[in-house]
Amino acid sequence: MKKLLLFIFLFLPLQLFAPSEKMIMIPVSEGINYYDPLIKAIVQVESSGGKYLYNEKENAVGHFQIRQVRIDHFNRLTGSNHNLDDCYDYEFSRKVFLYFAQGKSYERAARNWNGKWSLTGQYWERVKKLL
Repeated sequence: MKKLLLFIFLFLPLQLFAPSEKMIMIPVSEGINYYDPLIKAIVQVESSGGKYLYNEKENAVGHFQIRQVRIDHFNRLTGSNHNLDDCYDYEFSRKVFLYFAQGKSYERAARNWNGKWSLTGQYWERVKKLL
């Protein structure tokens, strides 16, 4: 009884918080990833499913329409040395997307992928329709 009271006394002040966003995390396993449906939707929105892999206006390439600034950021964070041409490779571009999406809800990952949060509502609506 004393141990129980001591335990309650010591751990009662600790509070556990639920995530602020509704999300479920499923661990990545061979061939299955929590973000696969989101990836398919984003690829469709960004490059029409891979038909348009270069956007001259934004100098964005690949299925995910990655720009140089994103690759520079990825390189700084990971210590790697990739260039924009690497983004024509679907698997590499997917790796970059997953790196920035990890731990985020679908909405947060999509809106962050598109850019500035305050301007990405329409983008998220387009992605959400494809989910």
